Amino acid sequence: MRLKTKLSASLIFLFLVIVLFGVLGIYYINKLSNDAQLILKNNHESLVYSNNMLSALENIKTRKDAIQNFSDNLKKQQGNITEIGEKDATDELTKNFNELLANPDDPSNYGEIRQSIIQIQQLNEMAILRKNSIANKTAETAKVILAIIFTILTLVAFTFIYNLPGIISNPIASLSEGITAIANKNYAKRIYLKQNDEFNDLANAFNVMAGKLDEYESSNLAQIKFEKSRIETIINQMRDGIIGLDEKRNILFLNALSEKLLGLKESDIVGKYAPDVALKNDLMRTLLQERDGKEELKIFADDKESYFNRDVLNVKNNEKIIGQVIVLRNITPFHELNEAKTNFIATVSHELKTPISSIKISAQLLNDKRIGDLNNEQKELSNSIYDDAERLLKITSELLNMAQVETGNIQLKIQATNPKAIVEQSLNAVQFQAHQKNIILKTNIQQGLDLINVDLEKTTWVLINFITNAIKFSSEKSTIDINVFVKGDSIDFVVNDYGKGIDEKYLPRIFDKYFKVPGNLEHVGTGLGLAISKEFIESQGGTIWVQSKIGEGSSFGFAFRKI
Repeated sequence: MRLKTKLSASLIFLFLVIVLFGVLGIYYINKLSNDAQLILKNNHESLVYSNNMLSALENIKTRKDAIQNFSDNLKKQQGNITEIGEKDATDELTKNFNELLANPDDPSNYGEIRQSIIQIQQLNEMAILRKNSIANKTAETAKVILAIIFTILTLVAFTFIYNLPGIISNPIASLSEGITAIANKNYAKRIYLKQNDEFNDLANAFNVMAGKLDEYESSNLAQIKFEKSRIETIINQMRDGIIGLDEKRNILFLNALSEKLLGLKESDIVGKYAPDVALKNDLMRTLLQERDGKEELKIFADDKESYFNRDVLNVKNNEKIIGQVIVLRNITPFHELNEAKTNFIATVSHELKTPISSIKISAQLLNDKRIGDLNNEQKELSNSIYDDAERLLKITSELLNMAQVETGNIQLKIQATNPKAIVEQSLNAVQFQAHQKNIILKTNIQQGLDLINVDLEKTTWVLINFITNAIKFSSEKSTIDINVFVKGDSIDFVVNDYGKGIDEKYLPRIFDKYFKVPGNLEHVGTGLGLAISKEFIESQGGTIWVQSKIGEGSSFGFAFRKI
């Protein structure tokens, strides 16, 4: 029988027994109540009437109202005849009372009247005894029946109390024991219940699950061990340092390169608390610090200075962090290639600068009438050579500046400088380009500006670059504003043009090396000018920024603190 059926049947049985017990109790209580009411209403009242009539009979000669009192009680008795023989006795009493009323002074029939009243009393007293006996029998019957039902109910309840907890708790205890065994990886555990209900179904499902887990564990253990060995081999062969930590920051493993970099053996520190190891190891202390993961670390390895990037990867299980893996990515080859590229660019740019300058001077001399007149075609060719040489000279200058920035060899000549001098030198350098496009360079320099500590040459180079770019991307006969003003503790230099502007999505990359805004291919350049400008300004302790909106133009600026 199913557990649900057992419980339902038991509860229905208890409910029916309780209902039966209640119905019988109410029935017998009502029956006893009715018997008592009959005794009180019928027989007891007749006794009261009889006593009243006897009392009135004794007082007929002495009290005037005695006859009326007797007559009233007789009428009540006539209306309360309930027993066999009581009517005849009442009729006889009525007859005798009528004779008395015919001759009130004649007491000869007092005996008959008294005898009739006594007979009525006896009849009702005997009825009371008889009805009381019936009521007693009813009470005894009720006691027996209710006692039997109570005994049955008690036995059933005791049976429930004794058996029901075991029916439910014993299978649950067995299942709990089985689940604990499975949690401890004892997949051989099985549960057998001798009952045909839901718990038996659950036990069978548990046994199937345990069998599947046992099968899975047995079939995959060798494969897991193999995969573990394979992964360990791969990690140890990697050129990157790998350090594994658990959720409590205890060290789980190191690969071979990490051992070499830390100068520690994996077997000596596995299981130890990483911050404790860091107390005696500078590199471990550096790796555990919260810092930018892109920051380069210079570490002496392989008998040379090597460069690494640190990445910290969180290991998660169901969104819960259960450990960390610290990866030291070896970027030494890229660093060496970048250094070689920078040296190559610097060497080539330096070697090209001199011949390009000679070509520029030669093209300029060809236009000197003292050497000889040129026809129109020759002048165009000479001017073209001059422009190309000027452009190449600018590119080589930018490449040399970038090489200087990348190698960290920026040569600064910091001195107290008047901001106005920076603007004047910049305007002198770009006036010719502005004149070619009929662009007005409008300056707005606040009076009484304080001096600033800057490298005059490099700061002027940045402002020239801003103004030159503004000229490139402005239409003819337009205006460019150069503003210099005090803002808080700083002096700001801002160049505003009113060209087509730059899309906001490109602004975060505008100062990146070699970045060119898409759609501006008609203005050929290296993409280095703004990157060099950023390095020049920030190396002097200044700040640089750009603001732009499509169709409204661009605003490039930098600022230095006042002296």
